[in-house]
Amino acid sequence: MNPQDNQNQINIELPEDIAEGIYSNLAIISHSPQEFVVDFIRILPGVPKAKVKARILLTPEHAKRLMKAMADNIKKYEAQFGVIQEKDFPVMPMNFGPTAQA
Repeated sequence: MNPQDNQNQINIELPEDIAEGIYSNLAIISHSPQEFVVDFIRILPGVPKAKVKARILLTPEHAKRLMKAMADNIKKYEAQFGVIQEKDFPVMPMNFGPTAQA
């Protein structure tokens, strides 16, 4: 093994409480010149109020890498399981500045 290979490796730890994950059925994305903010939200039927369950801040460069990685994974998923059908989702007015919903 090349000694430089060890220098390029990252040991990633996944704590048990994080490994459980958080369910989200809405993501709100906003940005500034320095960062992208992704708020993961869980909306429950019949409940008019929803809470942000997790907020992730990304540099613009990392946001673009994440977008490419998601596109690659969706392509692989659809090749294995079929095309993901998109359902119409009502647009909700939110006052977060420049945003997109996913």
